[in-house]
Amino acid sequence: MSKKLTVKFTANFERNLEAVEAFLDVAQAPQAFDALLTELADKVIPNLERFPGLGRLFLDRTLRSVEVSNGVEELRRKLDRIGQGGELREYVMSHYLVLYARFDTTLYFLSIKHHRQLSFDFDSLWAQDKDV
Repeated sequence: MSKKLTVKFTANFERNLEAVEAFLDVAQAPQAFDALLTELADKVIPNLERFPGLGRLFLDRTLRSVEVSNGVEELRRKLDRIGQGGELREYVMSHYLVLYARFDTTLYFLSIKHHRQLSFDFDSLWAQDKDV
């Protein structure tokens, strides 16, 4: 039988949740935030406790630029400073992307974003500059 994982939420993850809540309020969808919290508690956390390798390895991506390569190396160094054998993984939900790290028996939730938060807000950008 495998060891029970301890799940921890980082301060950054908590700030991200607040940003998601604000984003959904602006989008006039506050009920979606309640649904997110329910999905995290009832599905995501139990799934990752049972199968911590479920998310895809974040650092195994194809590196297509020097900047990305340098960033990945810095992430690897930071991960190694936290502990040995750590994995940085991403869990894709229907509307959200969760970044988490796994070290032996501890799983850290690092970041969460709504997929629409990952795009540019061209309407706001163009509203500020009518000459574009």
